[in-house]
Amino acid sequence: MSNQTFQTLKELPIRLDHAQCVIHKHELLICGGWDKRDCYSYHKIKNEYKLICKYPSDVELWGHCVVKLVDNNNKDSNQITILSFGGDIYKHTLVMKYISVWSNLSDISNKSNEFNNYNQWIPFKDNHNNPIIIGRDDDNYHGMRAVIGGSNNNLLFITYHPENISVFDLNTFQFIKHDILPTDHLILYHCFVSKSENEQRQQNYQMLLFCKKTAISIKYDEGNNTFQFHKLPVCKDIALFSNCAYVCIGDVILFFGGWNIDNGVVSKSVYKYSFQENKWKTFQNTLPSPLRDCIAMLSEEDNDIHIIGGEDDKETILSTHIKTKMRVWDVSKLSKKEIKFIIQHWVRTLKIKLGWIDDFDEIIMKYETKLNMILFLGLFRDHEI
Repeated sequence: MSNQTFQTLKELPIRLDHAQCVIHKHELLICGGWDKRDCYSYHKIKNEYKLICKYPSDVELWGHCVVKLVDNNNKDSNQITILSFGGDIYKHTLVMKYISVWSNLSDISNKSNEFNNYNQWIPFKDNHNNPIIIGRDDDNYHGMRAVIGGSNNNLLFITYHPENISVFDLNTFQFIKHDILPTDHLILYHCFVSKSENEQRQQNYQMLLFCKKTAISIKYDEGNNTFQFHKLPVCKDIALFSNCAYVCIGDVILFFGGWNIDNGVVSKSVYKYSFQENKWKTFQNTLPSPLRDCIAMLSEEDNDIHIIGGEDDKETILSTHIKTKMRVWDVSKLSKKEIKFIIQHWVRTLKIKLGWIDDFDEIIMKYETKLNMILFLGLFRDHEI
């Protein structure tokens, strides 16, 4: 069943574990890994890779983090800015202005000097052109995690060893808050996600953190600059593992694989946590093979989950790249393309003679009850989308 659930894609150009990745349109931007400085763009339609650049030779990538910055003033959807930071003793903080390597870059660069530094890592600087390093001298950012949030998407929330959470203001280039997480053990290579993109513009910004036996709902009050922490239940199976890959969509988080540090076991299990239902599920379907230290990314336009690199149970660093459909793990997360296919199949099956308008699509897409999902799945279960 696992082999049918996961599709094998073209292998990575290099072996990678602890990779970092962001999504831009049809591309997955893979930004280095453990002691690997190469950065690639994977084109989802072409199933091909292109080298973007390499990190500077003096940068050591040991458990770094990469996030996509949000520029509310940038109307050029073809350009994004990504931030890379982290490390143990030798921290780095770099930014990259990225324009697709699959486009004609020579035409773009000839039109404007603005793109002279595109597609390369350069120092992160403040408004006075002074280099900024995110992280204090005594902060250990090895294996940390970060998300972007706040009402203006200008706050960088960082969770890191041993039990820390900080807020860095990307507008003022200053830390504005620090707190201690209510955990009984160290956090490292953990899951840290925004609960919902819709809440990023509210005063109360909500996040979730999972690491072994720890599960915490974190609420940040931007107006009062305060945290509230609430402990959540933890599935007894996943409580044994860390270094899982994970993706979040809406109120659902999926976990893939992981590593039991105590006995060295590498998992191939898949778990789901629903925040709305406050429930865990362990799937019978599993990864094709045991995996740890891989990364999972959700492509929301087609609801594909990409799982990249990692390490197997023989301590071999991998160059594998597989994908699976979100609907395999949560039928309520059908993409618009999949729902439209279902609607079209429904119309053909029922031989509807009357005219069809686009408003019908929108009306049907609003139905999310289990009954409708069962009906939908019954209509397309024998069809590949």
